Amino acid sequence: MKCPGVWGMLTVTMCVVFLGCPQAQELQGHVSVILLGATGDLAKKYLWQGLFQLFLDEAGKGHSFSFHGAALTAPKQGQELMAKALESLSCPRDMAPSRCAELQAQFLRLSRYRQLKTAEDYQALGRDIEAQVQQEGLREAGRMFYFSVPPFAYADIARNINSSCRPGPGAWLRVVLEKPFGHDHLSAQQLATELGSFFQEEEMYRVDHYLGKQAVAQILPFRDQNRRALDSLWNRHHVERVEIIMKETVDAEGRTSFYEEYGVIRDTLQNHLTEILTLVAMELPANVSCSEAVLRHKLQAFRALRRLQRGSAVVGQYQTYSEQVRRELRKPAGSPSLTPTFAGVLVHVDNLRWEGVPFILMSGKALDERVGYVRVLFKNQAFCTQSEKHWAPAQSRCLPRQIIFYIGHGELGHPAVLVSRNLFRPFLPAQSWREVEDRPGLQLFGRPLSDFYAFSPVKERDAYSILLSHIFHARKESFVPTEHLLASWVFWTPLLESLAREVPRLYPGGADSGRLLDFEFSGSHLSFSLGQPEQLVPGPGSTPRPSDFQVLSAKYRESPLISAWPDELISKLASDIEAAAVQAVRRVGTFHLALSGGSSPIALFQQLASGHYGFPWAHTHLWLVDERCVPLSDPESNFQGLQAHLLQHVRVPYYNIHPMPVNLHQRLCAEEDQGAQAYASEISALVTNCSFDLVLLGMGTDGHTASLFPQSPTGLDGEQLVVLTESPSRPHQRMSLSLPLINRAKKVAVLVMGRTKRDITLLVSRVGREPKKWPISGVLPTSGQLVWYMDYEAFLG
Repeated sequence: MKCPGVWGMLTVTMCVVFLGCPQAQELQGHVSVILLGATGDLAKKYLWQGLFQLFLDEAGKGHSFSFHGAALTAPKQGQELMAKALESLSCPRDMAPSRCAELQAQFLRLSRYRQLKTAEDYQALGRDIEAQVQQEGLREAGRMFYFSVPPFAYADIARNINSSCRPGPGAWLRVVLEKPFGHDHLSAQQLATELGSFFQEEEMYRVDHYLGKQAVAQILPFRDQNRRALDSLWNRHHVERVEIIMKETVDAEGRTSFYEEYGVIRDTLQNHLTEILTLVAMELPANVSCSEAVLRHKLQAFRALRRLQRGSAVVGQYQTYSEQVRRELRKPAGSPSLTPTFAGVLVHVDNLRWEGVPFILMSGKALDERVGYVRVLFKNQAFCTQSEKHWAPAQSRCLPRQIIFYIGHGELGHPAVLVSRNLFRPFLPAQSWREVEDRPGLQLFGRPLSDFYAFSPVKERDAYSILLSHIFHARKESFVPTEHLLASWVFWTPLLESLAREVPRLYPGGADSGRLLDFEFSGSHLSFSLGQPEQLVPGPGSTPRPSDFQVLSAKYRESPLISAWPDELISKLASDIEAAAVQAVRRVGTFHLALSGGSSPIALFQQLASGHYGFPWAHTHLWLVDERCVPLSDPESNFQGLQAHLLQHVRVPYYNIHPMPVNLHQRLCAEEDQGAQAYASEISALVTNCSFDLVLLGMGTDGHTASLFPQSPTGLDGEQLVVLTESPSRPHQRMSLSLPLINRAKKVAVLVMGRTKRDITLLVSRVGREPKKWPISGVLPTSGQLVWYMDYEAFLG
C-alpha cells in the first residue's frame, strides 16, 4: 500500500477547505449500543432488527460491539421479554442459512438485558462498559444511547448519562431521540433547552424515520445526479404544484390517548411531511454529501415557508373516533372530540424559485388506501392535434409530466422513483436502483406504468436500519437538528392554535367517504369542495359551535351577505377580488380597483400581497376611494397604508397607481388648486363610463362610508365625481369619491369588521335609503352588484 505523497495530502486538504465540509472521522474500536425501552413495541418491530443489520454491516470492518437492552422492568422479566424480541431477527435473503444462524448466535451473545432505573444503575453501566473495554484490551470508539421511551423520561435519562455514562477522551457519544419532540413551539423549546444542558448539538440525533425511507432518502441524490435536466425545470416557471401525501387505512384504535394529545398534524405533517417538503424545496448545495451544507440549505427552506393561516387547512375526523376516545379513555357520553384524524394543508415557499407554487400536504387515518408519495407535477401548455390513442409516451408533450418519489404501499407496493417519459430519462445509480418492468393493467395517477421511467431499490431496506447506519457514520443530514425543529414549530404552532376549537368534518372512513374530503385551493385559501351533507351535521341536542360555520351566506339590506371569522372572511374577499380582476382583464384588458383606507383593509392588502400570485397586477389600475388631507408620506395617509401593505410587495406598474392629489402647490386640499376636479378628470379619461370594476368600502360606527359623513352632505348627490369633505375627527379635511360615482361601479364590496360595528350594523339593517343620516345606506350600484362582507363579531355581536 502506497502512502500519499505531499501533493496527495495537499490535494485532500485543499478539497476539504474548498468544500467547507470536514468529513467525520470514524474511529475503529469498540462500540457500546444501549437501547432504552428495549422491550417496547418500537424496539420489537424495528430497532432490534436495525441493530442486527448494523452489526452485519460493520462487525467485519474493524469494530467490535456490545448491545445493552435496557428498561425499567426487573432483570428476569426484562431478559425474557428481550429474548422474545430477538427471536424474530432475520438476515438478508441472499445470505446462506448457515451463515445467518452463525451471525444471529454472535449477536445474541453480545446482547444482554439490564435494568436502568436509578442513578446507581447508570453508574454500574458506565463501570461495566469501562471494565469490558479494559479486560478485552479494546480501544473504545464510542457509545450510542437510543431513547425509545416517552419524552417525559428524557430529562432524567439525559442527566444520568451525562453524569455517569459518558465515554472517555477520544471516544464519541451519540444520543438518539424519537418523536414527538414537543407539542408546540414553547414545549419544543423547553425540551431542547433541557437536553441542551446535558448534550452538545453534535451528540444528538432526532429521528424522523421518514428520512430513512428509501424513496425519501433518494430525493437529494436524484436532484444532484440529474442537475443538468432539472436545473431549468425545478422552479415556479415549470412546476404546477407539489403533493406530499401519506394516507393510512387503519384508524387510531388503541392509540387514542396519543392521538388526543397530538392529532394528525402533529403526528405526521409537522415532522414527516415538512421534512420531505424541505428536501424538495431547498437549494441544492454544491456537495450533497456534506451534512453541514445540506442542513444549512434545509434551514433556509424552513425560514422561507410562508406563515400559515386558518384558511390554509381543512381538517376531518372519521365518524367512530369520538366513540373510541370515550371507550378507551373512559370519557362521559356526549363529549365529542375535536381532534383531527385527517388534514390537508396548503403551503407556499416565499422565495424566487417557488413563488406562487402550491405545496399540498395531506395525511389521514381511515382513508381508502395506504400509500405515501411525493409528486412534482409540471405545467403543460401543449396541445396535441391527434387523439390520445396516437400519443407516444416518450414524445407526446400532452401527457402529464411528473416526477414521483413513491414512498411505498399503494398500487405499486414498493418504493420507487418515477419520471414521465416525456420529461427526460433519469440517472439513478445501478448498484442500488434498477429499472422496473412494465406491469400491464397497473395505473398510477391515471397513467399506465409504461408512461414512466420507473426505478425501484435493488435491495429494500427498512428505514430504521438505514438511519442506524447513518448514526453510526455520523451522517447528521438524515436527522433533525434543534434549529430545524424549532423553525418547524414556529411554522406550525399558529395554525394549530387557530384550529384548536375547529370542528373537524366527519367522514365515514375508507371508500365510503367518497368525495367528502376532496378539497380545492385559490391563492392561499384551501376549502372542502363539497358542502357538509345533512346527515353529518350535529344531531338533536348538540349545540352548534361558532367554528361549525366557516362562511355563511345570507342577505343584508336585500343584498348578498358573506359572513365568516376574520381570516376566512378576508380570504374570501381577496379571492373574490382576484376573480373579478381576472374576469375584467380577460374581457377588456384592464381592471380598475378603488380601495378605501383605514385599519380594516390592512389584512386584505396583506392577503392580496402574499397569497394571490395569479392576480393580474400588470393590468390593474389602483385608485383611492378617499384620502386624508395630509402629505402622501404621512403615516395617516391612506395611500401610505396602501403602499406599506400592498404596493411595495406586488408588481403594479407605477403609472397604474393613482393617488389622490391632496397636496398640490405645497398646500393641502385647497379648493383653488382643484385637486378633486383633477382626479375626476383622470378617472373620466381612464375608466370607461367612470364605472370602476370594483369599489371597496368600509362602514364607520356613525354610518359613514368613504369620506362621506352624516354631518357633511357634500358628495351624496349631484354631478361631482370627486369632492372635498369635512370629517368630525382629525384630520378634518378629506377628499372622497362621491356617492353617485361609487354607485356607477360594476361591483361594490363593503367590508365591516369588529364588535364595535355591531350596533351600526343592526341599525343600518333596519333603515331605508337615507344617505344624509347614514351615507352607507345610499350605496346601491345602479347597474352593478353590492356585496356585504361582515365578520361574525360585526354581524352577530
